[in-house]
Amino acid sequence: MLDFEKALAGKSVFVTGHSGFTGSWLCAWFAKAGINVSGFSLAPEPHEALFSLLGLDDDVSSVTGDILDLGRLQRAMKDAQPEIVIHLAAQPLVRKSYREPLRTFAVNAQGTANVLEAARLTPSVRGIVAITTDKVYDNREWAWAYRENDPIGGKDPYSASKAAAEMVIKGYRSLPGGEGGMPLIATARGGNIIGGGDFSEDRLIPDFVRAVGTGNPLTLRFPDATRPWQHVLALVQGYGTLAAGLLSDAPEKVARAWNLGPNDPGQYTVRSVLETMSGVWTRPDLRYLDEPLPEAGALQLDSRLAYNEINWRQPWSVPRMVEETALWYREHARSGDMRAFTGAQIDAWRRGLAALAAS
Repeated sequence: MLDFEKALAGKSVFVTGHSGFTGSWLCAWFAKAGINVSGFSLAPEPHEALFSLLGLDDDVSSVTGDILDLGRLQRAMKDAQPEIVIHLAAQPLVRKSYREPLRTFAVNAQGTANVLEAARLTPSVRGIVAITTDKVYDNREWAWAYRENDPIGGKDPYSASKAAAEMVIKGYRSLPGGEGGMPLIATARGGNIIGGGDFSEDRLIPDFVRAVGTGNPLTLRFPDATRPWQHVLALVQGYGTLAAGLLSDAPEKVARAWNLGPNDPGQYTVRSVLETMSGVWTRPDLRYLDEPLPEAGALQLDSRLAYNEINWRQPWSVPRMVEETALWYREHARSGDMRAFTGAQIDAWRRGLAALAAS
């Protein structure tokens, strides 16, 4: 077992947004490790099928609810009596934030405040891992990677709402701690998450998958933009590592912001990711968008703090991450056993970590 699995085995973890894409991978991994997960999320949309595909209903105690409903959220958390809260629930789509800015700010900023308030009022909670994004930084389109102490900002409603969530967290950190006080909080800022089972609207990989399935053209925006591509397993591993740190003998060392970005030094564009996907599976008709909405062209994360302080590692290169993602969707298209296939990918990642540790 990995160190974080040993630390969390048998512990109670409360996850908001547990039935979404990242939440489903987290629940699948945690269930394999013997971690007790309770979840709170909206009822899944028709396209959010991963939780059911993986048969996680029997592994997770689920409550349906909106994090904007503080009373229901607080009751669910108190009933679960968790030691750790992992806050994943969010409105995560940049372009949707242009259509629904008020909802985006409400969910990502006020929703975060509600989760922290519910945790503050639940005596069993010892630590919170709050997930934000690499897009919280004031992106100046420079060549240097962003560090945790760089200014936060946001040029679109999604980025600004996540930066606002970081300010909410900063405010809650100032509240008195100790017994009966505010639990310690770690924030995780990850990159563009890829991996099998993401069926969201207006995202690169799901759009690719839909184009393959329907035979319709795939329209690309900013094909030469680089992104800090991350397999979902890298982030789940990071969240688990931070959660374990908050239960350690020195939890205050973990209660800060952490970049969880790629360790692969290559620069991978939208175009190169799709070329790799096409090489593993098949190639749809690719087209380009003439007048896209404003979006960042380059953003890198400096994750040396996580590598050096919490020994966070990634065993796969970005091309391997993309290949494994394509293999997942190819298996799904063949009506494969996705619980078994997903479990096999989790185990492959864990074996890669073990090999890194032994080298």
